[in-house]
Amino acid sequence: MMSSSLRNGIRAGSVFAIVLIFLILIGFNNISGTLIGKIYGANPKDAADTVTSLVIFLALIGIWAGISGAREVDPDTYPAALISGLVAGAVSGLVVGVMIYVIGSFYANGVDMRKYLSALSPAVVEQDLFNQPPLPGALMNFGVLALSGLFGGLLARGVGRSTWRRTIHARLRQSFANLAQVPWVSKLTSSSITRYAILFVVILVMFVLPRQWGSYWNYIIGTVGIYVLLGLGLNIIVGLAGQLVLGYVAFFAIGAYTMALLTAPEPHALNWNFWPALVVAIVLSALTGVLIGLPILRLRGDYLAIVTLGFGEIIRIMLKSDLLTNFTAGPRGVRNIAGPTLFGHSFSSDIDFVYLIFIAMIIMIFLTNRLMNSRAGRAWVAVREDETVAQAMGVNTFQSKLLALALGAAFAGLGGALFASRNQFTGPEDHALMVSINVLSLVIVGGMGSIPGVILGSFALKGLPEILRELENYRMLVFGGLLVAMMIMRPEGLWPATRPKYEAAETPPETTAETVNLPDGKVATHERNP
Repeated sequence: MMSSSLRNGIRAGSVFAIVLIFLILIGFNNISGTLIGKIYGANPKDAADTVTSLVIFLALIGIWAGISGAREVDPDTYPAALISGLVAGAVSGLVVGVMIYVIGSFYANGVDMRKYLSALSPAVVEQDLFNQPPLPGALMNFGVLALSGLFGGLLARGVGRSTWRRTIHARLRQSFANLAQVPWVSKLTSSSITRYAILFVVILVMFVLPRQWGSYWNYIIGTVGIYVLLGLGLNIIVGLAGQLVLGYVAFFAIGAYTMALLTAPEPHALNWNFWPALVVAIVLSALTGVLIGLPILRLRGDYLAIVTLGFGEIIRIMLKSDLLTNFTAGPRGVRNIAGPTLFGHSFSSDIDFVYLIFIAMIIMIFLTNRLMNSRAGRAWVAVREDETVAQAMGVNTFQSKLLALALGAAFAGLGGALFASRNQFTGPEDHALMVSINVLSLVIVGGMGSIPGVILGSFALKGLPEILRELENYRMLVFGGLLVAMMIMRPEGLWPATRPKYEAAETPPETTAETVNLPDGKVATHERNP
């Protein structure tokens, strides 16, 4: 038992030590401490509050390390869990403390670490040392991580694997099961009136909230809505049809530039109305998806991803090249893009445009739901699961994949057109590879093939970073860590897609014939269930 506890603790402590060293070297721990301080109202200019926030961040990491180290061993006892948690916290604290001591000693001897690591300014190093000399500061780091690791081990055994926790979970599950069997509850949950009532409440909330928020929040929600449209389109290609496309931003750019070039006064002065330009943007994006898909959709897996990635980069480079400056306005982009008008009413305010994005979301969600339950949707799922078997069963796999790419491109064109019109500007830098990565990430994190998952992923990966501006420089780090965590803890996504379950038809019970002798000498037979 002792050797297993030590081994688990050392393994977990080593992993968290490496992670913490990396976070400290890029300054992420200080940013995280600042965010934690904002939660409880700390003053970022007060040295004591800054140290407290950083201690809380380290303690949370130490608790996580202790929980990870306190795995079940035989016998699963409190001492084993506490030893594992303490060792995990102590190992990570020892490594981090040594590193902090070395960096603090360099600064104490006049060595400027910013020549090698730009995030390690003198102020940041002082915070990491808790405003103490190198040795006391290193010992404080060790103590915080060791004690929090011990507490994590206690939580893992006392809460995570306790008998009372399992009992409570079992009773809650039984209570919900009993409640679902109540006649009026079952009738209420299965009624179509309930679904319509929920839909009415959601629409009412979507109508009221933009009038209560300010321009900043409307901008954030509008951005999330546009990424919901993009996520729905890529979800058809990746989540349903199973085709890994990394150049999805190309269709977004085509929709945005079509809207810009048709409605802006420069560079062509066409000055189209918004609505016909929107239709042209969607159709042109879908047509581009068809033309691109014809030569490449016979590729599979990584080959398809690399080719589409190249297509997306080609579009971005062409938009900023000198060769097409007279047509696309080059690197400076297109300005003064027209907004929509309807019955003489201009959608010029942020509230009106949020309503327009909401309407587009509702229509696209409805269409996606209908497509998923259609013959084409079932064909896409068959191709995703096994293309060879789907083809053997009579599915035209190439046609199905081409349809998925065309529809996904049309969704991206719609999102690009709304994006350009809302911002009244679009340029090559708006259509970089990061857009494709963002959309693919939200589809994976939310749950591939799931419409609610796309919406939830959009809020998680686009809404939160817009709110937490301090994490803007660490967006790629957060995305990567989140994807790794999702693959380990919840590979199906935050809101996974539900699959139809096969229910076998009930077979009638077998019957046996029974002979009965009647009093008058006649014989009668009748069937009897066994």
